[in-house]
Amino acid sequence: MSAERLTHIDASGHARMVDISDKAVSARSATARGRVNCSAEAVQRIADDSIAKGSVLDTARLAGIMGAKRTSDLIPLCHPLALRHIDVDLRLDQSTTRGVVIEATARVEGATGVEMEALTAVAIAGLTVIDMIKAVDHWATITDITLVHKEGGRSGTLDRPTTA
Repeated sequence: MSAERLTHIDASGHARMVDISDKAVSARSATARGRVNCSAEAVQRIADDSIAKGSVLDTARLAGIMGAKRTSDLIPLCHPLALRHIDVDLRLDQSTTRGVVIEATARVEGATGVEMEALTAVAIAGLTVIDMIKAVDHWATITDITLVHKEGGRSGTLDRPTTA
């Protein structure tokens, strides 16, 4: 891919912040999803609310919201956004795959999208789950963090294709 096609790379190949001053302000949203795979014991302890550090799902939800709000502090060249809404949903998966499914939706009225904020919310919520259950499951893993939906801006509405 050429440097002209990468928006955060200038013609000389150096990193740069994208100039969004000419872009129209519009309603934009993005939804990301991921999961924490963990042991059956960890899932049961989360369900029973018996993790010594407190409520895992409530704490991870707050951490995800806080992470989304700080995205531009964490990711170089990411524009700071005045989020209108961030929703972080966590649910237990007690099937054979066991774990916590995390989904975050971010909304803004702005000149750039909120994909990174939704992805950051999922990542930070996942890290918080791992931090809270590490005494029960040393090997919990964050996996499959991905953008699943976005609306607004030049590309309109996009949904991640499902694989059969």
